[in-house]
Amino acid sequence: MKKPDYLKWDEYFMGIALLSTERSKDPSTSVGACIVSQDNKILSVGYNGMPIGCSDDDFPWNREGSPYDTKYFYVCHAEMNAILNYTGTAMHDAKIYTTLFPCNECTKALIQKGIKEIIYMCDKYSETDSVRASKRMLDASGVTYRLYEPINKDITLSL
Repeated sequence: MKKPDYLKWDEYFMGIALLSTERSKDPSTSVGACIVSQDNKILSVGYNGMPIGCSDDDFPWNREGSPYDTKYFYVCHAEMNAILNYTGTAMHDAKIYTTLFPCNECTKALIQKGIKEIIYMCDKYSETDSVRASKRMLDASGVTYRLYEPINKDITLSL
C-alpha cells in the first residue's frame, strides 16, 4: 500500500517555488517560480534578484526614493529569471508555479514563451494597473490562471 500523505503535483511544484524564494536577497518581497512541462517535468526555476554581474551589495533594494535609487529599475523578477534560466528549446503548453501573481512585463514574456497556465500563491497587488493589465492579456490570449490551494502541511528542511 502506498503512503497516503505524499505530495500531489501542485504541492510539489509550489514547494519548489517557495524554496526558491529563499535564494532572493530582496528584504521586502521574495518571489520564486517553477516552470513545469505538460508531463510534470521541471523545466526551470527562478527567483527575484539582480542581473548577473550586478552585485547585490552595489545596487539598491529600497522600495522608496527616486526611481534610480530603488530596486524597480534593476531587479529581475522570478518569472523572468525562470524563463531566462531555461536551456531547452520549447516551453509550449507548460505551466508556471509562482509565489506572486506576475506583473505585466513578466506576463508578456510568459505568453510569448507559450506558457498555458499560471498557478499563483498570492495576488496582493491585484488592484494595481500592472496586475490588471496582466489579467487582461492572459484572458485575451487564453492563458489560464488559478490560485494555489494550500494543503496546510508543514515541511521542515534540515540537515
